[in-house]
Amino acid sequence: MYLAYWGLTKYPFENVPDPEFMFYSSEHEEALMRIAYGIERNKGAILLTGEVGCGKTTLSRVLIQQLAAQEHKFDIGLVANPSLESTEFLVESLYQLGITSPSNTKTDLLRALNTRLLENVKKNLNTILIIDEAQAIYKNTFEEIRMLLNFQMNDRYLLNLVLVGQPELRDIIREIKQLDQRIAIRYHLNPLSNKDTVNYILFRLEKAGGTKEIFSPEALQEVYNYSGGVPRKINNLCDLALLVGFGEKARTIDNKVVSKVIKDSL
Repeated sequence: MYLAYWGLTKYPFENVPDPEFMFYSSEHEEALMRIAYGIERNKGAILLTGEVGCGKTTLSRVLIQQLAAQEHKFDIGLVANPSLESTEFLVESLYQLGITSPSNTKTDLLRALNTRLLENVKKNLNTILIIDEAQAIYKNTFEEIRMLLNFQMNDRYLLNLVLVGQPELRDIIREIKQLDQRIAIRYHLNPLSNKDTVNYILFRLEKAGGTKEIFSPEALQEVYNYSGGVPRKINNLCDLALLVGFGEKARTIDNKVVSKVIKDSL
């Protein structure tokens, strides 16, 4: 609705995990580097946590995109909704890896997975299972996940698990000692700093085709004050600010427009 008015070609503040709009703060770069290292070195279990709305899911999609670009190196599966009983979780995991099993019994599922893992080793393929929203995993299913790490050879894990979730995931895993001890790589994403919030907004506007200053410095500060640097909150606020500014035929988004949006949101 407001694209032409602001000289944009795409909506810049959509809350979807679009890798094109991935902003690399220093923490996001560090997280990607650690996860990539864990995968390359077959570390087995990797844990990425972060506050709600801080870009964990987008980061996981960027990771998948980067790995998929390296042809004939990785076999990747993504479980986006892990709120499943243990056997259902195995069925979903195999499905996402493109593995067929003669039945959905646990024995057949594990045999089918083992066969694929060994085949991938022969092909020099690294098998990766990414589990998003992992804080929602049922307690008994965590035991199944721990057992998946038993697929290993003398010098390497056959399956790399990347667990992605909200901060409480750290506490959940700490209570499962045998799983906690197998987490080789850990990283926690925090909200953006004031400076990174400004750069994030400008980056997304540029990615959306923006060529002029749309948000005043005071407006950018107001966005940070309200959002606390949480990308999802930034997106919601900036999107509505552009809409309200369009409706008022504003020349720029100033702190008055942002304050109006904030007031209407309370």
